[in-house]
Amino acid sequence: MADTTGEGRSGGTEEWRVDDTPAPDVCADVLAAAFARESATQWICHGSDVVRKRWFTVLLDTQATVAGSRRLLLTDGRGRATGAAVLTPPGADPSAGAQARWAARTLTLCGGRALTRTLRYLHRTESLAPPGAWTLEFIGVRPEAAGRGAGRLLLGRLLATAPAPGGVFLTTADHANVAFYEGFGFTVLDRPRVGPLETTAMWRPPGPVRPEEPRPL
Repeated sequence: MADTTGEGRSGGTEEWRVDDTPAPDVCADVLAAAFARESATQWICHGSDVVRKRWFTVLLDTQATVAGSRRLLLTDGRGRATGAAVLTPPGADPSAGAQARWAARTLTLCGGRALTRTLRYLHRTESLAPPGAWTLEFIGVRPEAAGRGAGRLLLGRLLATAPAPGGVFLTTADHANVAFYEGFGFTVLDRPRVGPLETTAMWRPPGPVRPEEPRPL
């Protein structure tokens, strides 16, 4: 766990703490709030807050079984969980048993539509990752933390510490995020369509954060 200070909304400072070993359920709670209005989770979870929270819980429980997977949790000066990020190693998948348990739990807790749409999204986007690249599965901050620099600090920390000789790959269904990621050195690889979603696949080559890019924690 590391301490850092980031720029606040009005140019002041705000204390942040980054936990490198957070519990999956805590990250799931943060991400469920962060992705409440995101188009892909809206489509997969059919706009249900309950389903979205369950969906993130099941996914992160399964992701935690992958050897070498990473999670980061950002908390504010009052100890409130503010942001979370999830990173998966290249070529790493849950075991067959873990995948079967994920499918069964998703079907039971989230419904068949959520399971089918998740599989459609993964099938369309996973193959776009360059060989050797890590996958940034999720990164987000709670809506009330927007504009305080939390997302920039969290992504900067992740890129500065990610053991990724093949770079970092991600997909986003929010076009407003593309410029944000480009500011960190990501480039667009493809724009695959998944159902009604127009997604963007992006990749950042290995290398340190450049001085003109947002600084790491």
